[in-house]
Amino acid sequence: MDQALGGYHAFLGGLRVALFWVALALALVAVMDWAVRTRKVNPFGPIGRFCRRFVDPLMAPVERRVVRHGGLPSNAPWWALGVVIVGGILLLALLDFLGRFSADVAFGLSSPARFGMLILMSGFSILRIALIVRVISSWIRMSPYSIWIRWSFVLTEWMLAPLRKVIPMLGPVDITPLVAFILLGILQSVLL
Repeated sequence: MDQALGGYHAFLGGLRVALFWVALALALVAVMDWAVRTRKVNPFGPIGRFCRRFVDPLMAPVERRVVRHGGLPSNAPWWALGVVIVGGILLLALLDFLGRFSADVAFGLSSPARFGMLILMSGFSILRIALIVRVISSWIRMSPYSIWIRWSFVLTEWMLAPLRKVIPMLGPVDITPLVAFILLGILQSVLL
């Protein structure tokens, strides 16, 4: 099992390096394309011709979306770079989560006492994820009755409602999810 985890961590390390270089190359392309689009660089020079021939066909779908949502076409390279960076971070976080989860399952299945610890750790993890989803959904103004968000309200309201009675709002900011997150960490460290 240790060899498999070591190989998985080596794979994640290689993927991090590869995604870093992809993001760096895309940043260079974004700077070049932005400079050509904003006429900072001669659009008829070699860099401009390169961008029109190779980069513009790749940026066309991004540019259409940016323009459709009211943005400037010259910002398309920056949006593409942002999507690659955020997508890479989310991919790495997901793969890291899956690796940790598989290690926890292997640890939990090794004995009955460890299986109980696995169930408890999984419960705390699900509650933390529900708190994070609930906070992010409040930032982007999603309905709590949405099929994608409702589960997080169901899982967390039992602990946030009593905290709201005790902890006042800080202006328009509700800090009870943060307090609940901290209390979950303390409770987990005491129990485990």
